[in-house]
Amino acid sequence: MIQKKSKKGAFIALGCILVFLAVIVLLENLGLFMDNVPKVLKPTSQLFVVLKKTAVYALAAVSMNLLTGFTGLFSLGQAGFMLLGAYTYAILTVPMANKDQVYYAFNGSAVKFSLPDLFGGVDTVAGLVLGVLLAIILAGIVAAIFAWFIGLPVLRLKSDYLAIATLGFAEIMRAIFQWQKLGPVTNGANMINKIPTFANFNIENAAGKVVLRLSTFVPFLLAIICIAIIVLLINSSYGRAFKAIREDEIAAEAMGINLAKHKRMSFCISSFFAGISGAMFAMFVNNAQAKPFTTNLTYEILLIVVIGGIGSITGSCIATFLYVACSEWWLRFLDTQTVIGDFQVPLLRPGFRMVVFSIVIMVVVLFFRRGIMGNKELPDLFKGKRKEAAK
Repeated sequence: MIQKKSKKGAFIALGCILVFLAVIVLLENLGLFMDNVPKVLKPTSQLFVVLKKTAVYALAAVSMNLLTGFTGLFSLGQAGFMLLGAYTYAILTVPMANKDQVYYAFNGSAVKFSLPDLFGGVDTVAGLVLGVLLAIILAGIVAAIFAWFIGLPVLRLKSDYLAIATLGFAEIMRAIFQWQKLGPVTNGANMINKIPTFANFNIENAAGKVVLRLSTFVPFLLAIICIAIIVLLINSSYGRAFKAIREDEIAAEAMGINLAKHKRMSFCISSFFAGISGAMFAMFVNNAQAKPFTTNLTYEILLIVVIGGIGSITGSCIATFLYVACSEWWLRFLDTQTVIGDFQVPLLRPGFRMVVFSIVIMVVVLFFRRGIMGNKELPDLFKGKRKEAAK
């Protein structure tokens, strides 16, 4: 029987999230109030790049965990749905003034509108918030629609066969979006840039000087809202049905659970949030192109899920930060040749970082078979502390 999480633990977890968001805003704006801030807290530092990428990847990992960890469906199509979300967002948000410049190879775009422009442009609050938000939601919807059609045939498959089918779908999507005949919409093999990014949410005064930075706060806010919706879903009757399917399909069907319906629902919901993470990825890198959405991206997301714990939302979030920080920041010094006096430190050279990173991952997987969190969540940790105190 699934134990109900205590309300007190949930409130403590919510408080931790609010404090975390407040700290993000404080760290990001510290340079506006202090002249001599540490280098690591400057807006261009690697810390904020890692944090933004963490928000994007965390949502992608949680969406995959919903499908793999809570429903038991092994899908490798995450990169394909992220690609759909990224392109949908980019196509719908390129300002009309920049369309001819972006689609120069095709004499303009076939999409004769821009969502931010419909609400007044990215320079206005309505245009930025409503236009971008609507584009992000539509990015998720497009991914979910594709998932529904793809799910009709592939969800009849199981285990490795489902993984291979969804992996093939992701590769097909990547090839189609680079097809030159679709250039007036997807810009062919060229990237779609000039789109609204997280930096557009920084608040400026009349002189154009930034008075409040929100470029790191916004991606975390979006990711937290989406992850909170997924958590509510998991704790609902639908979530319990997903878990029943994961444990035993025959028993779940005997209890009256419609396997096809719930599998398709889980697949579409997971793809919806993967599409939103794809839109956020486009905002993070300031463009949309098919090149980043390879199978390697799916494997990265899957690795994060495994390291964090299959069936743990908290684990996926923690593992995302550790993975991104190690790969993009903490181990960077290993790629730099170092000379101390006349002695050159051996092995330190370009590429050595990934060797050490791979060894670290192997150690984690070997000694933490169930991942960092197993199947526990943040409220469970506080519940455990209360039990120990009571003893």
